[in-house]
Amino acid sequence: MSERIPSRCDLLRRVPYFAALPDQVLAALAGVAALRRFARGQVIFLEGEPCAGLCIVAEGDVKIFKVSAQGREQILHRVATGGTFNDVAVLDGGPNPASAAAATDTVLLVIGRHDIRRLAQAHPALAWALIESIARRTRHLVEMVEDLALRSVKARLAKLLLAEAERSAAPAEIDRSQMVTQAEMAARLGTVREMIGRALRDLADEGLIALDRHRIVVTDRQGLMRASESG
Repeated sequence: MSERIPSRCDLLRRVPYFAALPDQVLAALAGVAALRRFARGQVIFLEGEPCAGLCIVAEGDVKIFKVSAQGREQILHRVATGGTFNDVAVLDGGPNPASAAAATDTVLLVIGRHDIRRLAQAHPALAWALIESIARRTRHLVEMVEDLALRSVKARLAKLLLAEAERSAAPAEIDRSQMVTQAEMAARLGTVREMIGRALRDLADEGLIALDRHRIVVTDRQGLMRASESG
């Protein structure tokens, strides 16, 4: 067991709001963390199921989503390496508020709800870290509601492309195999695939992006920023 804890400590240090925690708190978290692996596309948990605990992305990418009674999917957010999810259910004791699936091959650290609550009571720094995480998540959801209510599909897509280009390995280029399909873009932006296809063509016709089968290149970042703010 002692040989495994340091590796878990290293993984926990990748999480921004865990990185500043004292070593003793990290060691306590690592000691109760379970390592779980998921293949791309595999469901991690479903909305409404009992909460298994706080999930930390040690490697990979996870999508958090809801599905309507008609089968339409709305992606709430993506969680990359170093991010966490299911904080809400851990803190309020309720079931999972949304579903989660691995967007790529993914490795998670999962810390049980009772363990997190016990450690948070013993270590105020951890409790504050969890509160800050919930605050960031709330801010993101408020921004998403604003986008859905007040911005056009084209503006929402421009904003998404800017964000993806920002985190891409190649400046101004988005790998379409990593960016996912037009159907998933639609699920992230609260629309349908046909509208995404039309918006992509419009942005390309305006000279803001260039498209091919494998990538999307941002050719006019300032213009794309203006498009994202145009409403």
